[in-house]
Amino acid sequence: MNNLNFRHLFYFWRVAKEGHLTRAASRLHIAQSALSAQIRQLETHLGRPLFERSGRTLQLTEFGAVVLDYADGIFALGQELMATVRGGAGQPVQQLRVGAVATLSRNFLENLLRPLLGRGDIRLTLESGSLEELVERLAVHNLDVVLSNRPVVAESGRPWRCLRIAHQPVCLVGPPRGRSPKFRLPQDAQGQRFVLPGPSSDVRTQFDLWCEKAGVQIEVIAEVDDMPMLRLLARDSGAITVVPEVVVQDELRDGRLRRYCAVPDVYENFYAITTQRRSPSSLVQELLVRRAAQ
Repeated sequence: MNNLNFRHLFYFWRVAKEGHLTRAASRLHIAQSALSAQIRQLETHLGRPLFERSGRTLQLTEFGAVVLDYADGIFALGQELMATVRGGAGQPVQQLRVGAVATLSRNFLENLLRPLLGRGDIRLTLESGSLEELVERLAVHNLDVVLSNRPVVAESGRPWRCLRIAHQPVCLVGPPRGRSPKFRLPQDAQGQRFVLPGPSSDVRTQFDLWCEKAGVQIEVIAEVDDMPMLRLLARDSGAITVVPEVVVQDELRDGRLRRYCAVPDVYENFYAITTQRRSPSSLVQELLVRRAAQ
């Protein structure tokens, strides 16, 4: 085999990261036709196809995923070289790219990532979006891990690894009750004003089932999918909110909200989603091992 053309490999690497030929061409400042031709030349050189087209996006073939793993290593070494040249003889900076679904508690996310924050050898990139958007970016290795409060199921050609990393009870929280007696379930929930997670939330589904079984009817004044907004309404609406404690940990600590009680058999699960790689991210492994030990 003739020597590998690293420019062709670099173009393949950028297209694989983008998952889209037009976007990659725009970022590389070359014509889409020229970029496509370079990818075809690399495929001819390697003797096997690297991509399959799916609508407007490109999906890596199994062989393409193998080549991408090697390309990741090759260009990561190049980035480490430049970091060493620019920074002297110090340790190269490792990059950790984390996707977090928009409905995930930011307090939970900060608590999870806190051990890595402030470390000089780590550059953290954090992206937010829907679970569907983030796993698409994970599939083309634009992210190292996706953090979610919903699981994903492995598919043919996409063997997701979905690890539950936390399991927290869901509570009723609301304004301080003064000298009122202890909140009792189910009777004290009857007829109360509630702010709830949106209908797509697993917590909402569990809570609705609990209300049905307990014969509790409530007044829903707001439904919120966005976790930061749910936190604000919990603090400012004067209504009862259904959340894991971690979502409102600061408000509970300073007394602006009070935990009334846990809802029996209602939990929120938190997941770390990764994809199979020849060389898994050592930072992701470190993060998950530390979480498992807690």
